[in-house]
Amino acid sequence: MKKPLLILFFSFFIAMQVSAQDFSYGTVTTEEMNMKSYAKDTSVHAVVLQEFGKSSINIGSDDNIKQIYEYHVKIKIFDAKAFEKGTVKILLYRNDKTDAYEDVSNIKGVTYYKDDNGFTQKIDLEDKKVYPVKENQYWANYKFAMPGLRNGCIIEYKYRVESFRWYKLRSWEFQDDIPKVYSEYEVHIPGFFNFNASIKGFLKLTKNTSSVESQCFETHGAKADCSLINYGMADIPAFKEDDYMTSPKNFLSIINFELVDFQSPYDGLKHKETKEWKDIDYALKTNASFGGQLKRKSLLKDKITPIIAGKADDLAKAKAIYQYWQKWFKWDGFWSIYSDNISKSIDKHSGDVADINLSLVTALSSAGLNAETVLLSTRDNGALNTLYPVINDFNYLVAKVNIGDQVYLLDATDPLLPFGVLPFKCLNDKGRVFSLDKPSYFMDMSLPQREKSSYLLDVTLQNDGKLKGTLTNYSTGYEAYKRRAAIKKFNSIDEYVENLNSKLPKWKILKSEIRYLDSLDMPVAEIYDVEIKVYDKLGESNRVTFSPYYINKITTNPFKLNERSYPIDMGMASEDRYVITVHLPADYMVDTPPPAMAVAMPNSGGKYISSYEPGDNSFSFTYFTQFTKSVYGAEEYPYIKEFYNKIIQSQKTEMVFKKK
Repeated sequence: MKKPLLILFFSFFIAMQVSAQDFSYGTVTTEEMNMKSYAKDTSVHAVVLQEFGKSSINIGSDDNIKQIYEYHVKIKIFDAKAFEKGTVKILLYRNDKTDAYEDVSNIKGVTYYKDDNGFTQKIDLEDKKVYPVKENQYWANYKFAMPGLRNGCIIEYKYRVESFRWYKLRSWEFQDDIPKVYSEYEVHIPGFFNFNASIKGFLKLTKNTSSVESQCFETHGAKADCSLINYGMADIPAFKEDDYMTSPKNFLSIINFELVDFQSPYDGLKHKETKEWKDIDYALKTNASFGGQLKRKSLLKDKITPIIAGKADDLAKAKAIYQYWQKWFKWDGFWSIYSDNISKSIDKHSGDVADINLSLVTALSSAGLNAETVLLSTRDNGALNTLYPVINDFNYLVAKVNIGDQVYLLDATDPLLPFGVLPFKCLNDKGRVFSLDKPSYFMDMSLPQREKSSYLLDVTLQNDGKLKGTLTNYSTGYEAYKRRAAIKKFNSIDEYVENLNSKLPKWKILKSEIRYLDSLDMPVAEIYDVEIKVYDKLGESNRVTFSPYYINKITTNPFKLNERSYPIDMGMASEDRYVITVHLPADYMVDTPPPAMAVAMPNSGGKYISSYEPGDNSFSFTYFTQFTKSVYGAEEYPYIKEFYNKIIQSQKTEMVFKKK
C-alpha cells in the first residue's frame, strides 16, 4: 500500500509545481482572437486573460540580497476605450544611499491582431520604444506603449525588476478596473526571513498552496530552504468605482506582506521588524527630522513673541500664530512627514508639508500652548493599518492644539483654510497623535466640520418675459473655503463672474458684489443683480412653463452601481437650501404650482424637502437637501441611491404661469 501512496503524493507534488509555473510567452489561441466580448461582463472594454507574478528573495548580480520581481500579463482589448491598457509604466524606487534606482530588465511585448484576411499577425515591441522617465526625487518609471493597437487585439508583455528593497515584498492586486479570467502570484521566501501575509477585499482565493524548496538560497556559505507559496484567483470581476469613496486600495482584493523579523545570513543575528507603537513613538521622538525639529522651541521663541503680543487668551494666540504661518510660508507641493531643517524652511519662506506643519507645532509649543502632531494617511493613499504599526502608511501631518476642552486641527499649507478646518484630502478614517512627552494614540478624522450653502433668488416677471432681481448666495464652513479657492483661481473677480455667467444659460449677470472674500472666519456672500430669460413671446394659451429649480439642479444620480460593498464616504455633513421668490404682474397667476415633497433617509441620515407658499401676486418656493453624516455604511447604499432618484424625479417637474 505504501508504494502507490508515495507515487500518488509525488505525482500531486509534481502537478502542483507545474501548475505554479508562468504561462508560456508568445502564444494565443483562436478562441482568444475570436472573442467579441467577455461573457461574464459584456459591458467591459477589455479583460485580462492571464496574469502571473513572482517575487523571490535572492542574491542579486552585485552579491547583495535583492528582491527579484517578474510580471507577465496577456490582455484582450475589445475596443478603443481600453487602448490605455497598452501604455505601461514600471515604477522604480530610488536608493537614497547609492542614488541608484531599482533595475528593470527583460522587457518583452507583443501585440496580436487579425489582418483584413482574418489571419492572426503580430507586432513585437521595439527596445528603442522603451525609455526611462524620472518623476521626482523618489521615483522613476520605465514607460512603453504597445504597438499596433486596434479593436479586438491582444497585448502581452513581461518584465523583470531587481530591487534593493528585499524587505518590502511586493503586494499583489488581484482586482483591477477590468475583469480578469485568472491571476496568480508566486512567492519564494528563504527561511532567514519571516513575513506576515494579509488578504484584503471581498473576494476569495481559488488557490492557496505552499511547499518547501530545498536550499534555494545561499550566500557566503549560509544556506536556507524557501517557502514557495502560490495565491490564485479566477473569474475576478472588475472593481467599479463610484462617487463618494476613499482610495480604491481600501477595497480592492489585494495581498500585502509585512516583514516580521529576519536572521542575517552574514552574522546570524536576529532582527525584529514588526514594531509596537511604543517602538514607533521612540523612533519618531529620537529622529532628527521629526522629534528633533519639535524640540527646537527656543529657535522660534523670539519669532513668536511679537506675533502673540497683546493676545489675552490661548485661542487668540493660536489663531495669530496660525494666520502668520499661513502668510509666511508657500507650500512647494510635496508631502512628507519629515523635515530636514525647519529653520532653513522658515528662512526660505517655503517648504513641504512637514516643514510647514512641524514648524507650526513647534511654534505653538514655544508660545506655551498644548500642541501635538497628527500623522495621517490622505484619502487617496488608503486607510491606516490599526492592527499593527506601519510607519510607511503615513504620508501627511497636521498640527493639533488643545485649548480648554476644545481640539483644533490645523494645516498651514493653504492660506485659504480657516482656523480649525482641514482640507478634504485629510478627512480619512483615523490619524495618530504624537507628542514628545506622551504615548501616541489614534483619533477619529471624521471631524465636525460641515459645508453649507444658501441661495436666495428674489425676482419680478417683466412684460418682456424676463425675470429681473437679485441672487444672493451664502457659503458657510467648508463650502466657503471651496468658494474662495474657486474665486482665487481667476485673475480678478470680474473674470470669475464672467466664467460663472457662461455656465448659466438664459441668465445675465448685470451687477456683482462679493463680500468677506478675505475674512476666512466669515461666510462668503455673493450678491448678483440678474436677468433670466423665461420666454420670448406668449403663445395663444397665454401660459408660461417655468422650472423653479433654477441652480444646481440634480439630473444624474451619482450612485450607479447595482450594489456596493464599500462605504459611502462624503467626508463631512452638508446642507443646501434654495429659496426662490417670484413677483408676478397683476394680470398673471400661478396655474400649476410645483408639488411639495418630503423624503427622509433611515436613521435620520438625511432629508429632502420642497415646499410652495402662494402670496398676493407672488409665490415662494423652497427646496432643501441635508446629509447628516460624513460616512454611510454599504448597507445604506440602496437608501441613498433611491433618495437621489426621488430628488431627480422631483426636480423634473415644472410650474405654469398664465394670464388671468
